[in-house]
Amino acid sequence: MNDPGWLLESWGYIAIFAVVVLGNMGLPIPEETILMLAGYLVWEGKLQLPIVLAVGIASAILGDNLGYWLGRRFGRRAVERYERWIFVTPERLDATQRIVARYGPLAVFAARFLPGVRFLAGPVAGITGVRPLPFIVANVLGASLYVPASVGIGYAVGLGWGEYLSQLGKAAWQFEHVVLIFAVCVTFTLLAWRALRATRPR
Repeated sequence: MNDPGWLLESWGYIAIFAVVVLGNMGLPIPEETILMLAGYLVWEGKLQLPIVLAVGIASAILGDNLGYWLGRRFGRRAVERYERWIFVTPERLDATQRIVARYGPLAVFAARFLPGVRFLAGPVAGITGVRPLPFIVANVLGASLYVPASVGIGYAVGLGWGEYLSQLGKAAWQFEHVVLIFAVCVTFTLLAWRALRATRPR
């Protein structure tokens, strides 16, 4: 009953929606596993790729927006009240809040590709007062890249590329490291560009 494969085969798109929304809303749920399994089921012909992508992207955006609203509405209480259940220490929350406060929507975008941080991005962005429009833009861009990439890994396993991966979880780990490097490079490029603009005489 706890097998994500069983959950996905039994509930299909509803399972994708529920798991991804909760995983982006502030619960430490590994939604990338569900997305990769969905990609594999697309390869098997049990799920339709356009629907998987639409549901995955929409639920990722919705979950992050709900987490953001909770953070804005209730502040740190939104996380602190349940920190024991979601495995978040005050120190970890403080560190995440400092990063989001400093980098704003760039941190929200980069967090999409960071395991262990992704589920905190929405609530912490709301807590730190990231403006709604930049948050939504970062949220939509991150979801639009992250979901297809995760689904694509599952599909690639079905094509036979899985012989290079010991298991699907290892695929997630490798994928997130590659994308993390990319996200960090993009983030630092944007920060350098902003710093350059700030030093130019007006």
